[in-house]
Amino acid sequence: MSSADADTVTIRLKDGRTYDATVLGTDSLTDLAAVKINVTDSDLPVATLADSDQVQVGDWAIAVGNTLGLDNTVTLGIVSTLNRSSAAVGIPDKRLDFIQTDAAINPGNSGGPLLNASGEVIGINTAIRANASGIGFAIPINKAKEITPRLIRGEQVAHPYIGVQIANLTPELAKDNNDNPNSTVLLPEIDGVIITGIIQDAPAATSGLRRGDVVTNVDGTPITKAQDLQNLVDQTEVGQTLTLTVRRGDRTLVIEVETANLQKN
Repeated sequence: MSSADADTVTIRLKDGRTYDATVLGTDSLTDLAAVKINVTDSDLPVATLADSDQVQVGDWAIAVGNTLGLDNTVTLGIVSTLNRSSAAVGIPDKRLDFIQTDAAINPGNSGGPLLNASGEVIGINTAIRANASGIGFAIPINKAKEITPRLIRGEQVAHPYIGVQIANLTPELAKDNNDNPNSTVLLPEIDGVIITGIIQDAPAATSGLRRGDVVTNVDGTPITKAQDLQNLVDQTEVGQTLTLTVRRGDRTLVIEVETANLQKN
């Protein structure tokens, strides 16, 4: 593909055959695209897609790609971590959690498959951490399965958000904060999700949420980790109202927030 905005691309197979293909849809926030190969052959190789929810830390991970322009390069490693957030990876403009692997992923691997020991696709290689070795990231294949049907239909992929930056809070972290004489915020010594920032003009900003609020419950679901809140928001519809229970100092508040559609700047 010569451009991220290309309408047509050329597909080249390992045996040298080339085919024209049409880009049916793209989603910049997940860095995914759906491409239709214009072909009448029936003998094209097809990869089996695994269930990436079944992947475990320590599983074998095999990365395939055109590393540094070298065709069909295969590297081997293990799954190092699951659910690594895009913010932690250093690409906060994306809307993904990644499979982290120590299989070598270099420029040219992006878009290639990450396979399990059975040769099934568990992810799509997408990123390497700058100035680091032995750390690569792949989009879980279940995320691609979720988004691809909408891309094939030519639909825009909605990404509901409320516009908060969050982190895990534990009783130990809260106590350390409260014992600090320079701290300006009193935190409840509980497990929850602390709001560390509010995005300007986002739904959270207009709802009354504040930096330092601790989210403990959303629509009756207990929230103890940042991932809990992110997953719950991801599962909503754009425009849906969420009821958040938050702790602000020694007070408990109930705040309603309407999700909006996150757009790439």
